[in-house]
Amino acid sequence: MDLPRQPIFNVPAVVGALIVLLSLVHAVRVWLLPGNVDRALVWALAFVPARYDASPFTDGLLPGGWAAEIWSFVTYATLHSDVMHLGVNSIWLLAFGSPLARRFGAGRFLLFFAVTIAAGALANLVMHAGEFSLMIGASAGVSGTMAAAARFVFEPGGALAMWRGDRGDRGDADRVPAAPLLVSLRNPRVMTFLAVWFALNLLFGIGSLTLIGAGQSVAWEAHIGGFLAGLLLFSAFDPINPVPAVPHQHLAH
Repeated sequence: MDLPRQPIFNVPAVVGALIVLLSLVHAVRVWLLPGNVDRALVWALAFVPARYDASPFTDGLLPGGWAAEIWSFVTYATLHSDVMHLGVNSIWLLAFGSPLARRFGAGRFLLFFAVTIAAGALANLVMHAGEFSLMIGASAGVSGTMAAAARFVFEPGGALAMWRGDRGDRGDADRVPAAPLLVSLRNPRVMTFLAVWFALNLLFGIGSLTLIGAGQSVAWEAHIGGFLAGLLLFSAFDPINPVPAVPHQHLAH
């Protein structure tokens, strides 16, 4: 008897390609670009709230001009501070991006990833308007995949339903119907996941926890922006019909 193929060991091509792209960008920066060229590239691609300051003082100060005000909402995610920063994001992207990519398909997944990255940049802009703080890294998009995956992996038959012993033997654990958001938020396993995630980011925010090098702060606002976008926009991208609503029962008197 052939056992069903377990999708957790089958990394989607789009996720693998994203990780390769992020790795290549970092390798080129570290090994091929002179320091001054790398700095100019980083400032051109990174998200910098001061780009959107109406003050004449900022005009022409940052490379990229007005076009960078558009592309940096996404391009900042292609840059990472060091190998550890890149490695952590890659591991979480493998873990949560893979089931989401299998569910969405490559096109939907890439668009969803870009939207959550942009949402992270918007959150950073709101919290740091006018600042010359430089934000890089794909963490907002990774956070978005975490939130989206939480919408279906805990459902009966889903990838993490094994916690309750109700994962079946099917090979389509990533395509189980997702419950509506308000129903999902009543799931104790989903709420536990959300509580732990937000608690960790609170620790990042108050500086009690760090996963990157000394002197580098964690853009926790971008994490939250990407996460909330992933949680709220999941249904707009999901190609799987949701769990049907239970009709109200009308009792005869």
